[in-house]
Amino acid sequence: MNSSDTGKLGELETARYLRKNGYNIVAANFHSRFGEIDIVSENKKYICFVEVKTRAPGQMFNPADSVTVSKRNKIISTAKVFLSQNPTSLQPRFDIAEVIMDNGEVKSINLIENAFE
Repeated sequence: MNSSDTGKLGELETARYLRKNGYNIVAANFHSRFGEIDIVSENKKYICFVEVKTRAPGQMFNPADSVTVSKRNKIISTAKVFLSQNPTSLQPRFDIAEVIMDNGEVKSINLIENAFE
């Protein structure tokens, strides 16, 4: 399984996890000229812009550590475009989903709510 397939599987499993935990999936792989948001989801209180990071177990760094300031700024700019096209009264929130996979299977999903602003 190549890294692109692994990333897509991580995004699919994260969407499943979010739905199971009371979120509606609003969009997936939303693109703007600034970048991409992996998953846009919502619950009763928040519209969540979720960056999914999928890794193998035993990596030196947590998956969330790879979401740099530059990447965060691109996500925020893309979220502004999304909100301008899809107005909502919900409070925006930026989450990171850390997906750990081993041999093509998801071992764990750690949703870090409000990971950055």
